[in-house]
Amino acid sequence: MTQLGRGGSSSIPRSVDVARLAGVSQKTVSRVFNDEPYVSAEVRRRVLDAAGELGYRLNNAARALASGRTRSIGVVTLGTALYGPASLLMGVERAVRDAGYALRVVNTMEGDPAGVAGAVDSLLDQGVDGIVISEPIDEGAAPIRVDVPVIVFGAPPAFAGPRVLTAGVASGLLARAATEHLLDLGHPTVHHLAGPRRWYAARDRLEGWRAALRARGLREPPVVEGDWSASSGYAAGRELASRSDVTAVFAANDDMAIGLIRALVEAGRRVPEEISVAGFDDVPVAAYVTPPLTTARQPFDAVAKEGLKLLVHAIEKPGADPSPAADPPVELVVRASTAPPPRMTPERGRRTTGDGCSTPCCTPL
Repeated sequence: MTQLGRGGSSSIPRSVDVARLAGVSQKTVSRVFNDEPYVSAEVRRRVLDAAGELGYRLNNAARALASGRTRSIGVVTLGTALYGPASLLMGVERAVRDAGYALRVVNTMEGDPAGVAGAVDSLLDQGVDGIVISEPIDEGAAPIRVDVPVIVFGAPPAFAGPRVLTAGVASGLLARAATEHLLDLGHPTVHHLAGPRRWYAARDRLEGWRAALRARGLREPPVVEGDWSASSGYAAGRELASRSDVTAVFAANDDMAIGLIRALVEAGRRVPEEISVAGFDDVPVAAYVTPPLTTARQPFDAVAKEGLKLLVHAIEKPGADPSPAADPPVELVVRASTAPPPRMTPERGRRTTGDGCSTPCCTPL
């Protein structure tokens, strides 16, 4: 049933309406609903009376006051069907329910600088006990004040609050492992097909690739940037196929790697005999493309479980020191899309594959 506000308005009452009627700030309303300290009994009574008059989630407030918690956790995530964010969200959902909490999800939209702040405010209005931030894009937003414990996956805008925790997804370590695998096969360097720079994951993978090259004193080839889609990988593949110095490419996700391989094969460059390709994510189809794709497997469930363990500890034991975070596993799935580079023939400027086929190339670095 739609609640009628003061003056006959049919709009659903929000915390700002409760704050206005009670003569307090919106932050005070959130503190009352979350049963936080430093709120006087008289102010608490005014807020709850205003909430009751407006019909604003009075049952949630009563449950919070009775138990000290609403047994609910909010999640802020980008509204996208991309494999990485969607898989992490599913892992978080399982971990939240396994911990015995209800789940509240608010999606943000790419290109909205106020999206995270608005999503956090919405979750605070619902009286959640803690918040998971799984926002993968840098929108340049200002720091956000949160009155409940927060666990952050990645590096969204800065948060201030009673307990702000972080949990990494090991993107940089996984990217470095994939690049080192290609270098260990004997490739003189590794080219990189990056994701869009506004994404924290793309930056982490770029830095992991760079770290692997720098550790061996190797040059850093120019980066080609895609948008996570197979079509952008295909466009990059058409560009890289014409370059005879390219023998290995690390793509920042599997979709781009698959598009890249398609373009290379169409251009007559064989994978992996002439060019090795490694991806990132280990999407379900990666094992069934031709050739099967070598890729870094993201530990979504492990990261979600570890992050939720930290968050629940902060919710249920607010005065205790945070538990140490366990390092996420680093797993590289090696398949048939990577191999040693073509051998050099005595004839300068020619490389030959294992079956004796030669192709024009530049002098090796």
